[in-house]
Amino acid sequence: MPIGYLLPVVIAAWCTFFALVAPRRPQLVARASWFFGMVINEVPFLAIYLLTAATVMAVAQGDLDSTLAKIAAGVAVLTIAGLAVVAWRGVRSDRAVGEALHVGLGDDWRNRASASLRRHRPWGRILFIPWLRTRPDVVRIRNVSYGDAGRRNLLDLYRRRDAPQDSPVLIYFHGGGFSGGKKSREARPLLTRLASQGWVCVSANYRLRPEVTFPDHQIDAKKVVAWVREHGAAYGADPSRLFVSGSSAGANLAGLCALTPNDPRFQPGFESADTSVSGAILLYGFYGRYFGEEPAGPPPELQPQGFVRGETPPIFVAHGTNDGWGTVEGARDFVARLRRAGDNTVVYAELPGGQHSFDVFHSARFEAVVDGAEAFASWVLDGSRSVWPASRSPGRAVAGPVTPGAPAPG
Repeated sequence: MPIGYLLPVVIAAWCTFFALVAPRRPQLVARASWFFGMVINEVPFLAIYLLTAATVMAVAQGDLDSTLAKIAAGVAVLTIAGLAVVAWRGVRSDRAVGEALHVGLGDDWRNRASASLRRHRPWGRILFIPWLRTRPDVVRIRNVSYGDAGRRNLLDLYRRRDAPQDSPVLIYFHGGGFSGGKKSREARPLLTRLASQGWVCVSANYRLRPEVTFPDHQIDAKKVVAWVREHGAAYGADPSRLFVSGSSAGANLAGLCALTPNDPRFQPGFESADTSVSGAILLYGFYGRYFGEEPAGPPPELQPQGFVRGETPPIFVAHGTNDGWGTVEGARDFVARLRRAGDNTVVYAELPGGQHSFDVFHSARFEAVVDGAEAFASWVLDGSRSVWPASRSPGRAVAGPVTPGAPAPG
């Protein structure tokens, strides 16, 4: 039995199990589900190619004569079948996104948005080079300082090479449980896609645990918004059309930015800066108490649920049903609170089979989410919806039963 055939079969089968079944309880198993299943859940086609090629090569070399080898070949076939199911879930994510847009924006949303869902996703990248992180028509301006915290206060800007002016802006915050991560890791397909369409996209680092704690991360996020307001025009940005976005812990930051415009608690020393936004795009967010902590005394408020009060800016939420870090129940609770609070525009795309960190690759799932986010932002901008009023006084209220997210954000 050739080890060169057995090893990829065992690894692929193991990872496919966690991508396909994705157990979310107990917590340790949920973490294993993410660790082993996340990559193959987004790039199953590559695993199919690998197993098919390995099996064909083993047959051609006559390596499948033993009973163990035949068992391994049977496992490979079953694994490929499981990978096909995983791939199908990702491919059909466009249905979930399309339905979310219809529910959140109305049946006629296509008539009120200049950007619609792409007729064809970039299948060349999805099928063969999903890890590619650049586009020839987009330039990345690296390591621009927005604060005094060294490399943790640096940002990157993405814009089209012909540098269009008066461009809408997307500010993005990375995930990492407030204790890790960096600005160049996640959501690159979203940033480069929007930049290629004439946006200025900003991806920012922020200070992390254990050096700092809440609300220091949030203060940094507000500093990025204030920096774009002051300096964005030099890069072709129109700060009056500004969206915030983030993944996991970064979605927590972006959600709080959207719900706390000009809140002095999060703007020490720059209270006069306008930090209101046009909308928010939140990807597999952590929605719960800060880092799962419950210190002595009254428990801290849920974030960002505890800051929902009345009217909010338009918000797009995408979350996977198999998320083992920030639970889908937490996302549903957050969306329900937003909708109960007032006549708010909320788009909620629940992605079947989606796991945490679905935005790392050019996967079929994330490209569908990118399309939905672009269409949502276009609908907001083309509907002549102004930035959420800066005159709103910040406030906090919690409505309805509490369904916190995972105890620690990712």
